[in-house]
Amino acid sequence: MKTIGLIGGMSWESTLSYYKLLNEGVRQRLGGLHSAKLILHSVDFAPIARLQNEAKWEEAGIILNQAALSLERAGADFILLCTNTMHKVAPQIIQDCHIPFVHIAEATAKALQKNHSKKTILLGTKFTMQESFYKDILQEQGISVVIPNEKDIFLINQIIFDELCFGTIKSSSKELFLSIINGLKNDDETIDSVILGCTEIGLLLDPKCSQLPLYDTTLLHVKEALNLAIPL
Repeated sequence: MKTIGLIGGMSWESTLSYYKLLNEGVRQRLGGLHSAKLILHSVDFAPIARLQNEAKWEEAGIILNQAALSLERAGADFILLCTNTMHKVAPQIIQDCHIPFVHIAEATAKALQKNHSKKTILLGTKFTMQESFYKDILQEQGISVVIPNEKDIFLINQIIFDELCFGTIKSSSKELFLSIINGLKNDDETIDSVILGCTEIGLLLDPKCSQLPLYDTTLLHVKEALNLAIPL
């Protein structure tokens, strides 16, 4: 079994999901008392969030690059960044790093391609929805991307940072997300899927609550990591 390096803490609520899912996956594959070989570098999210809002991405990238290098020195065989948004600076994060980096958007695109998805709704932080770093990877694979309107982007972003990052799950927020999904689908019948493009959204929505297939990026990212750590 290979050793998985995790850059977490953004938020720790979603990092907790990564830890749980990776260990469950190892137990399913190997049985008995087996658990995942992990090294976690968990950052303080408050400075990262401040740098995001100030558009100081390079400074945030330096912090995460130091985390990646520390994981490599500690013996990790490959790295997962336990957040969607900060993949914006993925090239900077892995600078001078000599171990593989498992990109969450690439794992997501692979899953959508496998299921022949052609047009998807992307939900996430305002940065993930509005900027190109995530959408470009999907579009390069022939997948069209739809995002909500500006008002709904604001509301989604607010729920992520004010509720989900604190582990607060509200039925009203779940209904709002579903209303946004249904509204976009009603406007465009060719939409065939939804990407939960923030690692916290999976805490709020599950596959049973939507008529459209939901692609939880945390689950897909974990699956890619397990395939690398324990090849089938």
